[in-house]
Formats: sequence, structure tokens, C-alpha cells
Amino acid sequence: MEPHDIEIIKSSGEKGQFSFEKLRKSLQRSGADHETVEGIIDVVRDELYQGISTKEIYHRAFSLLKKKKSSYASRYKLKRAIYELGPTGFPFERFVAAILYYSGYDTSVNIFVPGKCVTHEVDIVAKKNGQTTLVECKFHGDPGNKSDVKVPLYINSRYQDILLSFKGHGEDKAPSECWVVTNTRFTKDARTYGNCAGLQLISWDYPENDGLKDRIDRLGLYPITVSTLLTKREKQFLLSRDVVLCRQLINDHFYLDHLGISESRKQRILDEVKLLCTIH
Repeated sequence: MEPHDIEIIKSSGEKGQFSFEKLRKSLQRSGADHETVEGIIDVVRDELYQGISTKEIYHRAFSLLKKKKSSYASRYKLKRAIYELGPTGFPFERFVAAILYYSGYDTSVNIFVPGKCVTHEVDIVAKKNGQTTLVECKFHGDPGNKSDVKVPLYINSRYQDILLSFKGHGEDKAPSECWVVTNTRFTKDARTYGNCAGLQLISWDYPENDGLKDRIDRLGLYPITVSTLLTKREKQFLLSRDVVLCRQLINDHFYLDHLGISESRKQRILDEVKLLCTIH
């Protein structure tokens, strides 16, 4: 049976055709060299079978990358690492705020903003060049969950109420735009409505070449959950102290001292973090 005839099971439960090109691109994004990428593809090709899940393909590729180099595996697991920021979604808000901060914005998290009718708690208020952007984050712990049209509908209604509070006075201080950021994807109707309403929608891979994954790679802003050397308990400890970025550990590695780990392991973790934060 040819690889293009293999039917796979996606994380959403839907069936689809296996694509070597998608696998190749995800492996290339890890920073792995051509020889490593093609070697892993050859192994996966030999192990494909009808009805294999994308999760199983991912785990096989991940284990092969980890054997080659931990930083490759860390970048490759980015999408799943975002899910590990849950389950409350609050660390995801902090993570998005950090991406905006390193993009030149002044950011504040969980701010109460008055509307004409009621006061609204906004996930992130970001300011840059005299303009104010309101950012709402929609976190999903399940890869199969998408943000449907109800999400931008609800957020836009709140945004419009906030804009109305500036009408007649202080229009120049009113927010200039509203973003909706999700770690999964938007449905087609959600994207259509969002674009029509003038909202900026950002998902895992939308807009094209400027989605969440693209911004993370471009800025080298990986969440600490991508680390293959930190344990789950250690990651939760760091997240509980608002350490959401690998980059934070470079300058504030005293957090690792609180974990009571050996100096040699601490150095391996820092080496991995520095490689991840290198923009490539």
C-alpha cells in the first residue's frame, strides 16, 4: 500500500489522508538538519498502517528527535506544550502577554475596563505607539476543540460596549482594536464573522505565516512546558510562580535552585533553554 493511500485518524477524531509534506515541515521547524528529517520520515514510512492516529505518528517522530537532540524534540512538541499550560487557561494568558511584550507592547493582565452598560474583565490590555489593543484568550485543553462563531460574537459584543463608554468623550483614548487568540483553531464561520466585525483573530496557524506558532518561532518565545528535561512537577512549580517562558530561566535561573536539582542537571536544562531561545 502506498503512503498516500493510508488513512489516518486526526486528534479531532476525523479521518484524513497521511501527508509526508506536513510531517516534513513540522520536523524542519524543530531545527533538525536535512539528514535527520529524512531519516525520521523513512522510519515513519516503514511503520505506517491503515487507521494510525496522528498522536502515534507524533510520538514516534518525537522519540526519534529526542534521541538525536533534546532541543529538536522540544521545538517539535510546541503544540502539545501549549496544552500543558492548562487547565485553567491563566498561564496561556500570561504566555500570550509575554509574546506581545517581546513584540514591543506594554502589557497588563486581567484588567477591568468600564463599558457603557457593565464593566468587563479583559484578559490583556496591550499598548504600543499610543494605541491600545484589547486581547481576549480562548484556551482549549483538547486538541479537537475549535473556537466556534459564538466566541468572536461574544467578545465583539463586549468590545462594542467598551467602545460605547468612550462615545461623546475621550474617543481618542478608546481602544483601537480587539484581538481574539486561541491555542487551537477557529471554525470557518468564526473566521468569517471575525473578519467582518473587524476583530483580529489569531489561532495556532492563522493568519497564514503569522499564527501563534509562527510568532513563537520568530521570536524564540517557547513556553517552559516544551522542555524535555524538566519534569511535570517542576513545570507546574515554575508556572505557579508565573514563569511561563524558557527565556525567563536564562536570567532568573535561581528558580531552578528552588527545585533542589543538581548543578549538572541545572546546567543541562539551561543549555537546552538557551538553544530553544536562539532565533533560527
